[in-house]
Amino acid sequence: MIKESSYKGLKSIIIENNRLRAEFIPEYGSKMVSFFNKERKREFLFQSNDQQLKVPKYNADFSKFDSSGFDEVFPSIDASFYPDGSWAGTPIPDHGEVWALSWKAQIKEEILEFEVYSPRFPYKLSKKVSLQEDGIRIDYKASNFSDEEFKFIWTAHALLNCDHRNTKIILPQGEDKIINVERNSQYLGEWGELHSYPIVKTKSGKKIDMSNVEPKIANNCEKFYIPHRLKNSRCGVEYTDTRERLIYNFPVDKVPYLGVWKTQGGYRGDYNIALEPCTGIYDDLYLADRIGRATIIPARESYKWYLEMKLERY
Repeated sequence: MIKESSYKGLKSIIIENNRLRAEFIPEYGSKMVSFFNKERKREFLFQSNDQQLKVPKYNADFSKFDSSGFDEVFPSIDASFYPDGSWAGTPIPDHGEVWALSWKAQIKEEILEFEVYSPRFPYKLSKKVSLQEDGIRIDYKASNFSDEEFKFIWTAHALLNCDHRNTKIILPQGEDKIINVERNSQYLGEWGELHSYPIVKTKSGKKIDMSNVEPKIANNCEKFYIPHRLKNSRCGVEYTDTRERLIYNFPVDKVPYLGVWKTQGGYRGDYNIALEPCTGIYDDLYLADRIGRATIIPARESYKWYLEMKLERY
């Protein structure tokens, strides 16, 4: 079932079945503000304390707006500049463009469709949302309307609720190395420093299991990547209190990288984690292009991928 509703003062669209409910705000970057397990009464997405949401304007300061839910990030994660070609030097806002744009929404039977056009670059980003019994699937398409290739990074900035007593991060099987990209990391040293995973030995000699979540009073933030292309995508979060997992699946030939963001009280006092499948690293499109880690859409062509978030019991 799909129906129109409202969320914190803004028009929203809900898609739901007997087990799951997801809610989106088209005018606020098509943000998914809720992903809710009706059986277990568990809200997977981090919720802010804001009672009313204010729609951002283009090029808004991301840090001054709502930090909850699942924002689409495209065509860069950090503020950057387009690397070359006709748009060389064109600025890209922090967290990209599309999180602060109004998306067109359509309901077609049991599919929720969104699309948005860039005000600066010749692309359209669209997505189709469908709900299954055990999860949600989002099919994406980025279309390049120009006679030049277009480079981008996309990531799913889906902030998840967590609790240090019952939440554990799951990386793809066999991945045992990470690279730090948080300049104020408490444990991982300088930007670009490599570590074993999950047990990290800090400079002080302390050993930290980075798959665990610390309590909010830790007052820190960590951001790291798997430093190479993935062989498989299965990753997610395990909730030991209800013996269930939220598992991500995506095509590693199209979305080959994975970042992890842990906000343990150190950013605005928020407490959440995020697994961020992405098409390029490390956060900055200009940098990604220089090291050959950006994704390219050929002239007049499109690029397609998907993201699934599924529930498992164990």
